[in-house]
Amino acid sequence: MKPVKVGLCGLGTVGAGTLNVLKRNAEEISRRAGRQIIIDMVSIRRPRTDIDLTGIRTTSDIMAIANDPEIDIVVELIGGYDTAHELVMQAIANGKHVVTANKALIAVHGNEIFAAAQEKNVMVAFEASVAGGIPIIKAIREGLTANTIQWLAGIINGTGNFILTEMREKGRDFADVLAEAQALGYAEADPTFDVEGIDAAHKLTILGSLAFGIPLQFEKTFTEGISKIAPEDVTYAEALGYTIKHLGVARRNEQGVELRVHPTLIPSKCLLASVNGVKNAVMVQGDAVGPTLYYGAGAGAEPTASAVVADIVDVARTLTSDPTNRVPHLAFQPDHLSDLPVLDVAAVETAYYLRMQVVEKPGVLAQITSIFSKAGISIEALLQKEHGVDNAPVILLTKRVREGVMNEAIAAIESLEDVMGPVTRLRVEQLDLG
Repeated sequence: MKPVKVGLCGLGTVGAGTLNVLKRNAEEISRRAGRQIIIDMVSIRRPRTDIDLTGIRTTSDIMAIANDPEIDIVVELIGGYDTAHELVMQAIANGKHVVTANKALIAVHGNEIFAAAQEKNVMVAFEASVAGGIPIIKAIREGLTANTIQWLAGIINGTGNFILTEMREKGRDFADVLAEAQALGYAEADPTFDVEGIDAAHKLTILGSLAFGIPLQFEKTFTEGISKIAPEDVTYAEALGYTIKHLGVARRNEQGVELRVHPTLIPSKCLLASVNGVKNAVMVQGDAVGPTLYYGAGAGAEPTASAVVADIVDVARTLTSDPTNRVPHLAFQPDHLSDLPVLDVAAVETAYYLRMQVVEKPGVLAQITSIFSKAGISIEALLQKEHGVDNAPVILLTKRVREGVMNEAIAAIESLEDVMGPVTRLRVEQLDLG
């Protein structure tokens, strides 16, 4: 059978890893795919002496790959929005299948890309766009097909997880650990996408669409970062039996779908609480299977290449199949996507961790609890720590309440004369512990 010819756009960390995996495991991969898969053409910006490109055509023009009649599958590994978008749309227009690791591209332009791919009867595979080498997209899209998925929660950014792990295990502050993460190559020189949750929001947008069969809606995903978490928050959370993780949470209820990324207290006995360092993990709750956990390397050359190559094999297997029998891009048939709304965060209901600095004198705590009582907010736990001569931190855990109600209560507390500065607020999720 004729070999499948792949055009590789981008020879950075993941591109080089993809080339290495395809070469090293060529025999095993061809046995699985039923035909030989070869890298026929690669786009590179400058000559590379560190990678063996013998027998592979090279070009500095990525569009040459999208337009080359010999190429069957275009692999987009250049990242970003604009050029990658142009490349993918051109490849689709030319009737070529696409494999991408670009979560930003899929989260922002996926609806348009998938519509174009359906019209041209080609596949766009994107397993590597979420959680590196963990096959979470295949698990949700295929393995859990029998289930109504109720919620999912994931640690889907390794940089943020590394920072929070170091803060918890060594008592370090955020800025100190971030500097180390940058030195180790875990964080970019501009770490905004990682530490402010944008990278995780791209990924959660994709997972939420797959789980609930809704169009991709990145602009409606609530996003909050970890840069304001203090070492004392990590310590107090542990004293209360919780661990702080930067989670992406997608949940369906009668009103709509929640899509939110934020620092979250989860019970220390929860499976996700034990996921440390740069590792990723996603927990998915299905009505038939119950909770399932997917864990592994969320980034890196060969872990991500593992997902890229798996997508290439999937595409190769379906080149001669009836397009109507392929797995839909977003798990559900395109004409059966749901119009469930993505809820504004003010309508979301969670429990809360609150930390505030108060003047240490009689009656202050009574004022705070009175505000909660009037708002109908129940307190689960309270810690009051000695601090200075005339001030002390107060830490509260509340029961579940709608965020809009909590916003009003926090504003009232911050207006009290004896409350010093803003209230620190973190959300609390019980996950598999009920």
